Amino acid sequence: MPRHHQKKSSAPGGGSQRQLRVGEQVRHAMADILAQGNVHDADLEGHIITVPEVRMSPDLKLATVYVMPLGGRDTEIVIAALERNKKFLRGEIARRVNLKFAPDIRFRVDERFDEAERIEKLLRTPAVQKDLDKDLDKDLDKDLEQNPASDREEEQ
Repeated sequence: MPRHHQKKSSAPGGGSQRQLRVGEQVRHAMADILAQGNVHDADLEGHIITVPEVRMSPDLKLATVYVMPLGGRDTEIVIAALERNKKFLRGEIARRVNLKFAPDIRFRVDERFDEAERIEKLLRTPAVQKDLDKDLDKDLDKDLEQNPASDREEEQ
């Protein structure tokens, strides 16, 4: 079948096994480079940067690196500093990860932490708590109807 007619992969994370594997290798390399302090930039020296994910393009020539500074502060400054040092980082990744081509790198702020916090706040709202309590009561009543003997055993 010609390549342009192949179905897209249904692998988790939206990529093929190879994309996921190479993305993980690039993520480890990038995290090591940042943790060792190999990037000499005044804007990066005061930050601890987490690299939770790297997504690779299907041809493995583009790596989208998601980063988050510890505490989520100064994200714009950190992204700008990483962009300034992109050439150095690309070279380091090329040395550490054995690929035919060194992938071009682009940096994005990882917004999953913000999204998780937003969902957590939503779940703690009184309206949701009220609904959760109702569902819990219904489940408890249903369990009691289905297993009345277990209640008698617990009482004894």
